[in-house]
Amino acid sequence: MRPSLPSAAALAAAATALAAATALAVLPGTAYAAQSPGTSSFTISDPRIKESSGLAASRIHPGVYWTHNDSDDGPYVYAVDSATGSTVARVTLTGIGRPRDVEAISLGPDGQLYVGDIGDNRGGTWDHVWIYRFQEPRQLGDVTVKAAQFTVRYEDGPRNAESLMVHPVTGRVYIASKDESRGGLYEGPAQLSAGADNVFRRVADVPWVTDGAFSPDGSRLTLRGYFTARTYPWKDGRPVGEGERVDAPWQGQAESVTYAADGSTLMFGSEGASSRVVAVPAAAAPSPGGSASPQPGSPPDAATSQEPTGSFGKGALVLAGGLALVFAAKRLFRRRARD
Repeated sequence: MRPSLPSAAALAAAATALAAATALAVLPGTAYAAQSPGTSSFTISDPRIKESSGLAASRIHPGVYWTHNDSDDGPYVYAVDSATGSTVARVTLTGIGRPRDVEAISLGPDGQLYVGDIGDNRGGTWDHVWIYRFQEPRQLGDVTVKAAQFTVRYEDGPRNAESLMVHPVTGRVYIASKDESRGGLYEGPAQLSAGADNVFRRVADVPWVTDGAFSPDGSRLTLRGYFTARTYPWKDGRPVGEGERVDAPWQGQAESVTYAADGSTLMFGSEGASSRVVAVPAAAAPSPGGSASPQPGSPPDAATSQEPTGSFGKGALVLAGGLALVFAAKRLFRRRARD
């Protein structure tokens, strides 16, 4: 007997649900990556970039990341398209001295890129370091720009550092020193001055840090080292508590971290030719109250939820629902056929 119209409709609905479930289960996260450029891992293919030591996500060029070499390269900053791994712009900085040990890059709320020439491999013997600042180009392509140069000194004396972070709301600049036992987070003045030394003062203790980044809304600070990374709530100009551990990837020379432009993902980079930038879901910062913490990348209430998390878990649930619809439709079809 020909099935009635309700049975055919049920079968069609079940087939559609099953197809959607299969796509979710087999290709977790691909839909989200397509909707949010710059949230997937990629490899830097430019042979000129051999010591990528900093990362900053562009806000005006979706999916583009700014980076630079550590040293012995010159006054250059590169824009890399994460969709292809190819360089789409090289900016040559003028108006500055010869870079000494460039270690970090960050994008401020004013749309300007801040480059930290703050490394000191001599163990903290240089009495000053520099920050360079220039407007992020509106058009991508090789260009020469004049940058502002700022002299930086630390209130408690010279030190080595590899992390420079500009708060995306206040525009204040922070530097994290790199020291195994006594690392510190240093706060710059409210406004950097090109005509005088900018004294950075210690405001918090931090672990061994090779880079750091604020979340786009300024509510979190993530710091990474060679082996670990942690995300801290940011309140009243300070990191709060012990932070939440982030599942940072193992990288031979773990040098950089930044947030994707939409804040959903942390991007971890390293030095070396054809270096890999690895995307990791960004965890919400733990609350200072000490409540149960979710796993990295899970929703804020995941600590108390018993539901599966992640795209695979959601895909599995949809797949189960789709199969249930198919079986129910088949039973309905057979019952009406007997009638």
